[in-house]
Amino acid sequence: MKVLVTGAGALLGQGIVKSLRASALKPTIVAVDPNPLSVGLIWADVAHLVPRANAPGYLERVEELLRRERPDALLVGTDVELAAFASQRPRLEQTYGTRVLVSSPEVVEIADDKWQTAQFFKERELDHPDSALPGDEERLIAGRGFPLLVKPRRGARSVGVEVVRSRAELSAAIERGGNVVIQEYVGSEETEYTAGVLCFEGRAQASIVMRRDLRDGNTYRAYVERYPELNRTVREWAEQLQPHGPANFQFRLDRDGRPKLFEINARFSGTTPLRALAGFNEVEMALRHVLLGEPIAQPDVVPMTILRYWQELTVPRESAQRSRGGC
Repeated sequence: MKVLVTGAGALLGQGIVKSLRASALKPTIVAVDPNPLSVGLIWADVAHLVPRANAPGYLERVEELLRRERPDALLVGTDVELAAFASQRPRLEQTYGTRVLVSSPEVVEIADDKWQTAQFFKERELDHPDSALPGDEERLIAGRGFPLLVKPRRGARSVGVEVVRSRAELSAAIERGGNVVIQEYVGSEETEYTAGVLCFEGRAQASIVMRRDLRDGNTYRAYVERYPELNRTVREWAEQLQPHGPANFQFRLDRDGRPKLFEINARFSGTTPLRALAGFNEVEMALRHVLLGEPIAQPDVVPMTILRYWQELTVPRESAQRSRGGC
């Protein structure tokens, strides 16, 4: 089996490579990234440089590598690549015989835009934070009061997210943020969760929920339990959304203990390798299903606490010098 992983230098891309290495499949890993010093390129069996996803020639270069390497599957390692692969998935799969594990353009768009996420849940009467666009904030203030959250409609890792406690702070945050959504403040940092779901053929087939602590917008401590009620909820969300393969749901519990979703990622997530440590290797399960036709069985996850930390890797000095020279 050969698997191509894009964005191998990103946290998500690294996590996919880690999960592949931890799997029993032992695939040949082809990693691509714009930066020659991306650690995922070093971990891989085969490494290639590509332009940035928003640069001219990006998709053409990826297709060149699909022709050359003929991977069995392509896994997307950054958010910025999702829309392109979602729109081109049928053509790429037919042309190169590579299974591209990405959701439809509609699902990617709903997940990418936090206002659309909220509207999607509202229309289906699923719990979510009460939300408003600039110009409708007085309704939200009257119904929810302060504090409120102001966040970019399109963003990740809590970048640009502000907690506001007055009308003056709210007005300033809206002006700074530009294209933002305003939401009620739900729960607390101690009631924040991240969940992974695998959904194929319209059915959520496996899931895992972890409570988490955040640092700089990323999970740096995760608390794994079985959480049967929360797993039932996130599976319902997935079956409403209908992703193809992996989806990540982030939510908090409100004061009544109800989970309210505030973010969807229509992909694997930065916590994918943490889930694998708990017995939920979603990358392996997804590949076994799409490439080998194996049914997905819900693993019995192992309750544990996972601590995340930095780790160092040295590279030859000449490699760093070539990188600085634009090689």
